[in-house]
Amino acid sequence: MAAAAAALRTPARLGLDGAAAGEQWLRKRQRQRGPPAPVAVPCRWKAAAAAVVRCQRAAGAAIVEKKDASVAAAQERGGDGGAGPGLTVVMKFGGSSVASAERMREVADLVLSFPEERPVVVLSAMGKTTNKLLVAGEKAVSCGAANVSELDELSFIKELHLGTIDQLGLDRSIVCGLLDELEQLLKGIAMMKELTLRTRDYLVSFGECMSTRIFAALLNKIGVKARQYDAFEIGFITTDDFTNADILEATYPAVAKRLHGDWINDPAIPIVTGFLGKGWRSGAITTLGRGGSDLTATTIGKALGLREIQVWKDVDGVLTCDPNIHPKAKPVPYLTFDEAAELAYFGAQVLHPQSMRPAREGDIPVRVKNSYNRRAPGTLITKARDMSESILTSIVLKSNITMLDIVSTRMLGQYGFLAKVFSIFEDLGISVDCVATSEVSISLTLDPSKLWSCELVQQKNVWNSIYSFLILCQ
Repeated sequence: MAAAAAALRTPARLGLDGAAAGEQWLRKRQRQRGPPAPVAVPCRWKAAAAAVVRCQRAAGAAIVEKKDASVAAAQERGGDGGAGPGLTVVMKFGGSSVASAERMREVADLVLSFPEERPVVVLSAMGKTTNKLLVAGEKAVSCGAANVSELDELSFIKELHLGTIDQLGLDRSIVCGLLDELEQLLKGIAMMKELTLRTRDYLVSFGECMSTRIFAALLNKIGVKARQYDAFEIGFITTDDFTNADILEATYPAVAKRLHGDWINDPAIPIVTGFLGKGWRSGAITTLGRGGSDLTATTIGKALGLREIQVWKDVDGVLTCDPNIHPKAKPVPYLTFDEAAELAYFGAQVLHPQSMRPAREGDIPVRVKNSYNRRAPGTLITKARDMSESILTSIVLKSNITMLDIVSTRMLGQYGFLAKVFSIFEDLGISVDCVATSEVSISLTLDPSKLWSCELVQQKNVWNSIYSFLILCQ
């Protein structure tokens, strides 16, 4: 039943025609057709720093008069870089930024406060929605199909989204179909009495699908043309690692073809679901892990060769430390991509650990700003920065770390000892965070959730006859 319910919403397997064509398709199209024909651009987007645009209502055209070096550089990367009628930036907003009708209005105002930009907007689910969906799924396993409609979490989700729609003066039909589908899925989970990782990804996808539809409808209501996109329908191709999928290279040309083509044919602000993709083998909806909307934003930025990627949070940028631990934490004005990736991996929750990779590969600046305090300068993340006065950038704390100590005097002079150790972790799918070695020991920090797996305990018993295999602390 759960599988049948999932089939209602899971789209057909994505064809790789867009991926196979890729950037060659864009270049071939330009050679065959010449430069793109002038298209109408909303006249609230006027004098831009990257391109001065004169709007002509009568002719319905936008004439590009000037481009600066940043646009040319972006074009060399393979995107339109904001030139002419093209998109210019990605603006990503997290769940707290769109947690209510009032917040959605403020985000809409924020987007429109940059008239020189033509943005792609990436949204997370409305605040608390993802957690409520997960709890609802877990409760559905044991509550029975007849009791699903009475789940507190389902009631919360319905009231939040329908209430937001009512306060914004929108039509409830925007999400009614999705809410009905969500309830049917939960009933399927209840009947099967299990919540698989695949179904879990399908379940949490409802949050982003609803928030983006509401926000796109709000923009259209106030006279700004917007178009909603589900990421799994526009070329976000991922591995089939449900709950923590990785973006595949085929994504970039496929996304560029869809978003660039739609903009050229009928300009409208793209409103894209963050966090979601489609497994390349299964064709099922996948998620990119917690904070995956950041990765969605940087992937779009690289795919289109945009001028900048803006990540709007509820803090004034990347901070010197956790403000919950030290209230006097300050924003870090500048970081490199490598520094930001390290901080994210070891616990800084402002950014997704993998989100810096596409930005670094595309050499596109990432700016982290506060949607509650838009005047704050935030943090600018680039390939390089002035390190002459840098002593300490930021401190992060990663809790619940487990350290594993492997001790033996027989390590002395042995060849390939480390390779043997790490091959075991590779086979078991266990990530190693930090490594310290001496002549007679190896100290490792590991993901504690997998430390006590049966397979690792068996390896300990095998190795214990040769080496001292000790858990020092947890």
